[in-house]
Amino acid sequence: MTDDFYRRVNGVREPDPTLGKGRHKKPAQPEGAAVEPVPGAPSGPKHEQAKPEHHAKPKRQRVILADPRQATSTLRARVELEEQTSWGKLLIKDLVKIQLRTAALLALLVMVTLCSLPVLFYLIPSFGRATVLGIPLAWLILGVAPFPFLFGIGLWYNRLAERHERDFVDMIEN
Repeated sequence: MTDDFYRRVNGVREPDPTLGKGRHKKPAQPEGAAVEPVPGAPSGPKHEQAKPEHHAKPKRQRVILADPRQATSTLRARVELEEQTSWGKLLIKDLVKIQLRTAALLALLVMVTLCSLPVLFYLIPSFGRATVLGIPLAWLILGVAPFPFLFGIGLWYNRLAERHERDFVDMIEN
């Protein structure tokens, strides 16, 4: 017997149409399970004396297990992502596409910047022959400058990736 009650189209599970509407199927009781009666409270003259004569009704209290202001769409979106339905896969695919585009653009920036330096030294020979404190400027620019530049690009990518993920979570929760 299968536990998957939902329809599949081209191998992708369709979203549950009853999700968030309070009509959930109760799981079937396993075949080998048995319900045992619970013994009642002991009765007799000894226990009857312990009961108080006046029983006051306890005040009714409302028990809240979940925040009622939370939208069912939040629950639905999370379930869609966890179950990897077609809609959930589309959301993840969009997030990955944005992250990949950001990485590709920053990689292109790094490549253009670092590859243009040797071209700059070739086109302007006097710039390549300049020295700073007796060290050729070309060595400083090609040997030292790329490290802080790459570190800064890495920090920038990290902040952009976190922003994209935060936007994704905000979209799911709202």
